[in-house]
Amino acid sequence: MSTLDPFVVEVIRHGLSAAAEEMSLVMTRSARSPLLREAGDLSSSITDAAGGLVGQGKDIPVHLGAMAYTIIELLKVIPAASMREGDSFIYNIGSLGGNHLNDVKVARPVFVDGRIVAFALSLAHWPDVGGTWPGSYLATAVDTYQEAIRIPPMPITTPEGLNRPVLDFILYNVRDPVACEGDLLAQISATRAAERRIHELCAAHGTEVFLESLSRLHDLSEAEMREALRDIPDGDYEGEDFLDDGGPDGRPARVHVRIAIRGDEATIDLSGSDDRVSNFCNTTSFIAKSAVAYSMRVMSGRDMQQNAGALRPLNIVTRPGSMLDPGWDAPIAAGNHETSMRIVDAMFRAMEVVIPTRLSAGGPATSGLLAFAEPRPGQPWRMLYEVHGGGEGARHDRDGCPAVRVHLTNTSNTPAEMIEANYAIRVERQSIRRGSGGKGQFSGGDGVIRSYRIMVPSMWLTSCVERCAIPPFGLQGAEPGAPFAVTLERDGEVTTITGKGNMLLKQGDLVTIETCGGGGYGAPG
Repeated sequence: MSTLDPFVVEVIRHGLSAAAEEMSLVMTRSARSPLLREAGDLSSSITDAAGGLVGQGKDIPVHLGAMAYTIIELLKVIPAASMREGDSFIYNIGSLGGNHLNDVKVARPVFVDGRIVAFALSLAHWPDVGGTWPGSYLATAVDTYQEAIRIPPMPITTPEGLNRPVLDFILYNVRDPVACEGDLLAQISATRAAERRIHELCAAHGTEVFLESLSRLHDLSEAEMREALRDIPDGDYEGEDFLDDGGPDGRPARVHVRIAIRGDEATIDLSGSDDRVSNFCNTTSFIAKSAVAYSMRVMSGRDMQQNAGALRPLNIVTRPGSMLDPGWDAPIAAGNHETSMRIVDAMFRAMEVVIPTRLSAGGPATSGLLAFAEPRPGQPWRMLYEVHGGGEGARHDRDGCPAVRVHLTNTSNTPAEMIEANYAIRVERQSIRRGSGGKGQFSGGDGVIRSYRIMVPSMWLTSCVERCAIPPFGLQGAEPGAPFAVTLERDGEVTTITGKGNMLLKQGDLVTIETCGGGGYGAPG
């Protein structure tokens, strides 16, 4: 039995959550890129001294799930004994508990009385980190070297201050060094804000009580997850979902899951998924585990705190060589937000037979990304990374919402006024895509339509959109939603743009994205 005051444990838990929220607020108030300031493509977390997640902001689930492993992997490369107060480390490689290379992390060890008591971790999606194509998304990449600069863990700050040589090395390899430097300084400031709050918690309650409370929080979340698993009938459940392409012979790529529930433990086996795919939709095993952890929390039907303890009853299996564990040299830019979503949908399909009322039908489980890059000779490029929501899938008791993001994403769209003020692009249409939701006892939500007019002689475009070929599914006999569609109007002629590709645009081109509707729930009528 714990001798800790449970009220003190709750105060510390909320204090950690508030500190992580403050980190994200610092980022959105001080970052340079609209992607961070407006869309909020960033996440913040706090771990214990061993790297176990203990606090997180209300940010992006796919980031936060992977951040449960990030410090653990960092400590295998840089031992805690070699770290000093004032150090912080920058890195982006996926093999260290990471995501795709655009997600740059800054980790700060927090010292109290000469020892590390926690880590503050800031993750931000940089609009460009070098590589072959502006924006660092190359759909035809054959390896990760074509995607972006790979940053191993390096000290970006030391007790003496900012490590300028490391910063300069990175900025010389990106297309918009001004924005990247501003975003990085915001990340460093965010970790310092968390450091102050952790010092305050230790001063208010005592360092030993603080450390014991972190351990207690893990135990509480483990107990909660075990209780949730006991509420699901024992059994073996299988589900699958597909990426639009990239599989053998250009066919859809299969994501397969087998879920074995045994009392208060679960094994989630993803090894039946297809081998490494032929485009940039591979992903790291850490992102795969993030998607599984998110799905299990949703299917629990509980508002469960996410920390390291909640992962203890889950045995998550990936197969080396598969698209979910493809090796360190694989291209992984799109797997972060495309392939991870297929895992969630596959798990929902697996559990539809036993807990349908806890699930929603298929929705815009994709980034719906259009990334524009404007070259400016002698000046930094202007990069617009814009994601698009769609119609939410219906549930057993209501219709789906229109024009939202679902599951592992939690970003906003960039306002048209902000786009037109900062880029040579005019937003000519923004509307609801009426009638795109699937019919059922409850209907799926409607998608959106947005059109972009190019106002300069040259613009580089990346599309990264799933659910173009395979629409969002309906549940319990309902109809699917309408699929995504991306078109280009040039000189009066309209053509279809591939869901995953790179192309050059010219002045006057009009790019229109019509996002998917959500699947319905229950047989119509």
